[in-house]
Amino acid sequence: VQLQASGGGSVQAGGSLRLSCAASGRTFSNYVMGWFRQAPGKEREFVAAIRWSAYYTKYAESVKGRFTISRDNAKNMLYLQMSSLKPEDTAVYYCAAETTLPLTAQTMGVIPTDFSEYDYWGQETQVTVSS
Repeated sequence: VQLQASGGGSVQAGGSLRLSCAASGRTFSNYVMGWFRQAPGKEREFVAAIRWSAYYTKYAESVKGRFTISRDNAKNMLYLQMSSLKPEDTAVYYCAAETTLPLTAQTMGVIPTDFSEYDYWGQETQVTVSS
């Protein structure tokens, strides 16, 4: 599985950005896809993840209501729409895939938030929010 993230940039506080992540893999729709970020001097933290469709999502409290994660399974694409950006959102962002959790009726709502549970990572994309 290869992941290619893009869409980072510099914006002023209150602005918006959309991150994209292109994924390879024949069974992309089965993967849990997530976004993580890491600010200088801080640990990598969970931002958002999506299991199959927009119905199965999870967000960090710090971004809830401002960020929206989505995916297009037909195009093998993952997105993160970021609005009302704050300076504390400044970080390098990574997309990640969890490919080992089977997609069943029982696991549909299982969305890992620990970065160690994700087995594939894209390269970083920088997001800088100025005040």
